[in-house]
Amino acid sequence: MRSIGATAPADIPAGEVPGPLPRRHVVFAVVALALFMASMDQTIVATGLNAIQSDLGAELTWSGWTITIYSLGQIIAMPMAGKLGDHFGRKKVFLIAVVVFTAASLACGFANNIYVLVALRAVQALGGGAFMPAATGIIADHYGPARDRAVGMFTSIFPIGGILGPILGGVFVTYSSWRTIFFVNVPIGVVLFVLAWRLIGETPRKRADRIDVRGLVLLASLMLTTMYGLTNLDHGLTSPWFLVPVVGGALFSYLFARHTARSSAPFIPMRFLRGKGFGAMNVLNLLFGGAAIGFGALVPLYAEERFHLDPLAAGTVLTARGAGVIAVAALAVLTLRRLGCRIPMVVGFVLITTGFALMAFPPPNTNGYLWLMMAAGITGVGMGVSVPASNNVGLQLAPDQISSIAGLRGMFRQSGSIIAVSVMTAVAANSANPALAQAHGFVVLSVLLLAAVPLIFTIPDHRGSW
Repeated sequence: MRSIGATAPADIPAGEVPGPLPRRHVVFAVVALALFMASMDQTIVATGLNAIQSDLGAELTWSGWTITIYSLGQIIAMPMAGKLGDHFGRKKVFLIAVVVFTAASLACGFANNIYVLVALRAVQALGGGAFMPAATGIIADHYGPARDRAVGMFTSIFPIGGILGPILGGVFVTYSSWRTIFFVNVPIGVVLFVLAWRLIGETPRKRADRIDVRGLVLLASLMLTTMYGLTNLDHGLTSPWFLVPVVGGALFSYLFARHTARSSAPFIPMRFLRGKGFGAMNVLNLLFGGAAIGFGALVPLYAEERFHLDPLAAGTVLTARGAGVIAVAALAVLTLRRLGCRIPMVVGFVLITTGFALMAFPPPNTNGYLWLMMAAGITGVGMGVSVPASNNVGLQLAPDQISSIAGLRGMFRQSGSIIAVSVMTAVAANSANPALAQAHGFVVLSVLLLAAVPLIFTIPDHRGSW
């Protein structure tokens, strides 16, 4: 069966930019819905942890793993889906991701113990993690010369889903059941599959080489062991729960680097990891992930502990960040061609740093809620300014491997998120004043972001379309 609008050839010469495809705006809406659903599932479960713990008779630690395993699964899925999408076609990978995510969501809703639920969340994350790289490539292919703006606008949707997740999760848990959090994905997933099958054009792909299975396994092992070790940082630096997986990650890192250097067709080319422009870009994505995703997740806890806000008020603080993103993201996309990537990223990093500094140093006798809302709003504006630019950086260097680059970008951002949350959780847990420890964490991250600004001037800049 031939898809409507499937007018692009299966293979196109590398570097050639085809014109826009039919129904591109409809396709944009379809893949944007998928990204929104996946990003929402990163945070929607948080509001159901107590209900899950009570219903399944689980320990809080295992309930928390329903969130941790989702991040770990996405880290593994993103670079893999990106590479597979470049080789075999982004539409095919996208459709498989929809099936995996939807089926796993249905199974999660029927889970009868916490161990099954955690395992199914890992499977769900593989589908959710594949959405971003595959969908980014689909958008780029369908919009032709206008793909820079389309990619910038599309990837700005991600933080919105993360912000709305806890709100919707609270509604489902309050008026229905925690299982509804997962069941709601099923009808959406079915509709997504039908629409994607019918409307998404066959996207360009490289002529399929042999997939580097060994490199794939080594990369997955490297990311899984290292990130698992970091999530156990609260056990202490000398704990085997931390040391063993981190040492294992270092070993897999060495094996992956050696294999990549020797392979004629490596799963991830070494130039994408440390090549000119790419190395700095990866460091920036790591820091951006820690700031935008990781520390953002800790803001409600900080609001409760330092300013004694109730959970509902603390949760709404992040809506100010979402409003800031929405307010400026569209304008940032429209000015991207004129300004290039560097200027918006510098401005965005400075604004994010300012927002974190304000969170850490509230004036005496101030209204904590209003102060945090203002600081979060400034942080959101910084994200809205910088996200479209940071999502376009590097894509023009390898336009025939857009999905691979997008997958690596997501991997480094999610890694930064896990590192930030793990370090701050461990520090706060071992501090006599957890709120003050978190404030110091905001200061440290602000310093790191400012120190990284010179790196922005080493990344490839590009003005106009690509």
